[in-house]
Amino acid sequence: MHFSRRYRNLWPVLTLLGAWCANASASPAASPARNPAAGRQSEAAACSADDSGLKLPPGFCATIFADGIGHARQLAVAPNGVVYVNTWSRRYYGNDTPHAGGFLVALQDTTGTGKADVNRRFGETVQSGGAGGTGIGLYKGSLFAEINDKIVRYALPAGSLLPRGPAVPIVTGLPLGGDHPMHPFVIDSDGSLYIDVATATNACQVQNRTPKSAGIDPCTELETRGGIWRYDANKANQTFSPAGRFATGIRNAEGFAIDSTGHIFVTQHGRDQLHANWPALYKPEEEATLPAEELLLLRRGGDYGWPECYYDGLQGKLVLAPEYGGDGGKTAGPCAAKTAPIAAFPAHWAPNAMALYDKRQFPAHYRHGVFIAFHGSWDRAPYPQGGYNVVFQALAGDRASGQCEVFADGFAGALESPGQAGHRPSGVAVGPDGALFVSDDVRGRIYRIVYRGGAGAEGAAARYTACPSASAPAGLIRADDAKPPEGTHPDAGAADDVARLPIPAGATAETVALGDRIFHGQVGGATCTGCHGADAKGTPLGPDLTDTHWLWGDGSYAAIAKTITAGVPQPKQYRSPMPPMGGAQLSSDQVAAVAAYIWALSHR
Repeated sequence: MHFSRRYRNLWPVLTLLGAWCANASASPAASPARNPAAGRQSEAAACSADDSGLKLPPGFCATIFADGIGHARQLAVAPNGVVYVNTWSRRYYGNDTPHAGGFLVALQDTTGTGKADVNRRFGETVQSGGAGGTGIGLYKGSLFAEINDKIVRYALPAGSLLPRGPAVPIVTGLPLGGDHPMHPFVIDSDGSLYIDVATATNACQVQNRTPKSAGIDPCTELETRGGIWRYDANKANQTFSPAGRFATGIRNAEGFAIDSTGHIFVTQHGRDQLHANWPALYKPEEEATLPAEELLLLRRGGDYGWPECYYDGLQGKLVLAPEYGGDGGKTAGPCAAKTAPIAAFPAHWAPNAMALYDKRQFPAHYRHGVFIAFHGSWDRAPYPQGGYNVVFQALAGDRASGQCEVFADGFAGALESPGQAGHRPSGVAVGPDGALFVSDDVRGRIYRIVYRGGAGAEGAAARYTACPSASAPAGLIRADDAKPPEGTHPDAGAADDVARLPIPAGATAETVALGDRIFHGQVGGATCTGCHGADAKGTPLGPDLTDTHWLWGDGSYAAIAKTITAGVPQPKQYRSPMPPMGGAQLSSDQVAAVAAYIWALSHR
């Protein structure tokens, strides 16, 4: 949300690692003929307290504002500087134990250190039937938040930390279940409440995420999902219905931004599994490169193409999806009449939030563009994953201007994968003083980023890091990166580890070794690591395969092979089904090898 007045208390000097600030100078007013070494020392001193570990452009510093607050999703910052965060739980996070207390969090820095010393929880709890949510925002002295199947409003008196009075339902009955049960939203200056009602499926197939399953035509899911719905933020007790649909054909629009002229921008998560479900039409590497993620200009009555269409970043156009008669990207068909994005980003990066920058704390280069938090991919496996960063996209009116830039990186740590990333950006918001806040939904960390400058920093456009093109290649297939390297070879010791695994009756050591290679995408085009992690210990998308607790079958070699062959069309604890053979085209010997490897992992 955006505010009509600026917060007037200047935040104290924050910091970034000297390695990231060393190339920036000490002071914006310094002479160009200054001593470079002295400038580097001064800038390093200004950023000496950084504890974020992030990689930022010259002149920027970051601190950890808060940590360990639960699965932090989106966030909003009030005029008094209080940061409000919505947290989530249940199936999306493997049904782990939610943080104690309410799912909403209020954070405040009262000491001027750049870190929250006040941390208060409120709102629905597990005991009251809550499961948390994603969307959160501020409008006319009230805090709005998603909780379960509704958007509620809390009265928030000026200057208060916590709301007063009970939550008032604004919209109830929002669809839950399926692949995308979250409801991010934005409220414009007139009080129009725009809600993302994302799809229950990947591509509106007869059998979700199943190879060669045709699309339902017409896609009846679009009656209540796959678009943006509009309601009145000033009116209580509205009920969700198909009549509230504002725009359609949007698979999952988690990020919203509104500029000063009223343009509404939304992000779109592109679909998954083009090669996995249609291997005759798409190459293995196209699983990782198609389709592009999107930035859309939202218009009333707009149709943005899902499920019939997807955006091909290489061709720069919407093309017909295989479920609806597409031929691998050659034909546009009805997609020529759909509304294309104004910007495209690499496939599967997962744009989870967006914020318009309209303050003056950052250099003018960033003014009136958007920051987008990319949660990070899973469907690029076995190729390198991508995203796990915050990018900046410049805007010019209602259009994108130029290629996006990677603004903040390093959230994931050494391993960019869903199961092993240290942190994953999930929300982004601008404070009244111009600071940028970023939330992480792995360990509940909140980052605060500010500009501290230095001579030459503002003009360092040549040192911005351009985003990879939406048409960039997939890269090289990655080996198992779950274990730290021994010596200088990244796979040193891996063969010995596999050789020490137990062998199920009816298999051989060679079978287990082949299964290891298939599991990690080196043979057969399998994407097992995308859902189960490179170490097979599970992710929010798929269970731990090294455990002895089995959701399907009895854990025997034969039962594991049967589950792999048949897939899991209706998961018991996870939000997305597993297609037969994980969407790969494996021979019976390859299925047996993967089963042997998984059996071995659970019996070592």
